[in-house]
Amino acid sequence: MSFYWGEADDAYGLVPAGLTVQVGRHLRAMVGTDRSPPRCGALLGDVGEAVACSIFENRSSTCRASHPAWEDGIPNPECDRARTRHGLEPLTPETWRRRKPAA
Repeated sequence: MSFYWGEADDAYGLVPAGLTVQVGRHLRAMVGTDRSPPRCGALLGDVGEAVACSIFENRSSTCRASHPAWEDGIPNPECDRARTRHGLEPLTPETWRRRKPAA
């Protein structure tokens, strides 16, 4: 997922430039996402166990626009495909019901 180069911190943005690669005249991407298999350089942990974004508060607009499937009651086929590539089951509405604490 590429994003406008101006989102990096060397161009008045917040995304750490050292974690990005140039992918076009006006576009950057996160280090590691340009490889196969892709793995974002800001991702901590092991997929399928526990992961976190090391720059969550400073992530790019494309990352901010991407949401887990069904988190807000809306499916996300891109999320489903990514989870399948890692051998994980797609998220369902039930996934989120189980995670909400009882009132």
